[in-house]
Amino acid sequence: MKIIICIAVFFIFIVTWFAIPYSPLKADFSTDNKTLKEKSILYKDNEVFKETDFEATPSAIQKYIANAGYIGTKKMNSLHMEYLDVDFKQGKNGPRLKIDYIQNNYVKEPARMALILSSMFGIPFQGYDYYSDGVGGMKGVIAKLLTLFDQKGLEMDVACLATFLAESMFFPSVLLQDYISLEEINDHQVKATITFREQKASGIFTFNEKYEMTSFTTKDRAVVNTDGTTENVPWTAACDRYVTGADGIKRPTTFKAIWNYSDGDFIYFDGQISRIDYE
Repeated sequence: MKIIICIAVFFIFIVTWFAIPYSPLKADFSTDNKTLKEKSILYKDNEVFKETDFEATPSAIQKYIANAGYIGTKKMNSLHMEYLDVDFKQGKNGPRLKIDYIQNNYVKEPARMALILSSMFGIPFQGYDYYSDGVGGMKGVIAKLLTLFDQKGLEMDVACLATFLAESMFFPSVLLQDYISLEEINDHQVKATITFREQKASGIFTFNEKYEMTSFTTKDRAVVNTDGTTENVPWTAACDRYVTGADGIKRPTTFKAIWNYSDGDFIYFDGQISRIDYE
């Protein structure tokens, strides 16, 4: 009888633990973002984008900024983005999941925090991608407590920096910072380089005939497999379906992250952008 009671109590605990919104990883995400928000204020509320801010940048960047409607809007200190019901796969042989993805990026110094919320066989799965103070990593936890992977190291640092660069067009305050350099390749392509704490990552932004940014491609974002091994594989972030929001800014509504393997592209993140706002 005691064994049955113990099993029942344990079962109730597990169900309750899974049901409550709290988790240590989510708590870390919230704490880290609070700290970054407090120390990442660069622009005051009355500072807005002007055409002259971008006059030294390549013409494709100037046209993108103007056509997207950023001129006259507030210069942002941070970016908040959300994706719902994303098709996600952790590696070629990993399970395919539906995830929600929440992220915050900061301008003053390159920093990026992203939280993954999902489940595997009814058990909560959570992931945390982070880059701050020159340190990047990716951690995955199941049942809120059991760590599946915890990837760190120099290659992760550079990979996270490259991801931050890929998303810079979503919050163009970044393009005005000293840690970014921009070089015109042609009328529709710009090479961008980010340098921070002796780390460097570069990639190419491509714009269509409307000067909407359609892709960012880099060779500086190595695949870090769940077993800790790495592969040097080109990586592409692709955007599409631009829509003008209530704030007058035109942004993409779809985003794909793609590993460009020699035997074919592998799309591991395919989502709809459900929310973008700034502080």
